[in-house]
Amino acid sequence: MRLPYLALAVFLVLPVLQGCAPLLVGAGVGAGVMVAEDRRTSATILEDQTIEIKASNRIKERYADRVRVNVTSYNRFVLLTGQVPSEEIKNEITAIALETPNVRNVQNELEIAGTISLVVRSNDGLLTSRVKGRLVQNDEVIVNNVKATTENGAVYLMGLVTRAEAEAAAQVTATTGGVSRVVKVFEYLD
Repeated sequence: MRLPYLALAVFLVLPVLQGCAPLLVGAGVGAGVMVAEDRRTSATILEDQTIEIKASNRIKERYADRVRVNVTSYNRFVLLTGQVPSEEIKNEITAIALETPNVRNVQNELEIAGTISLVVRSNDGLLTSRVKGRLVQNDEVIVNNVKATTENGAVYLMGLVTRAEAEAAAQVTATTGGVSRVVKVFEYLD
């Protein structure tokens, strides 16, 4: 009895979904191109995403609203940015990040300060977008090999790059309006 209803549902939905097929195929191809241009393996890219989620969740479980911490991972190297109330908590958060499975190293750039405002965080998001847009336009940098994140006007650059690519990325970032400082957290290939 259920088979006719299933067939009817497929028959009714199929024409609607036909227009989506190019979108799905296009999205898959775009993701494939992005992975092909990235120096990390697809497994490492997935691992980086998992590290960010697991470390963030463990920090939130422990400190809830007492801290504001961003966890960024590139090639299993973790960058911590944000604000915490004390040096003790800053060190504990480093330990939490290091205990996260598959993390190779942690750079803790947390500030001992009150949480920055929503306006500053919004500006940081816009600043990151501007930096990424300028990096895309630069022929000396393969944008998939550089990850940018902004905290309180400071832009942190991570990735697997040559020294020439690192300098080009840092120069583009430093000359972007609104950037207060550039911090290179790169791994060098040469």
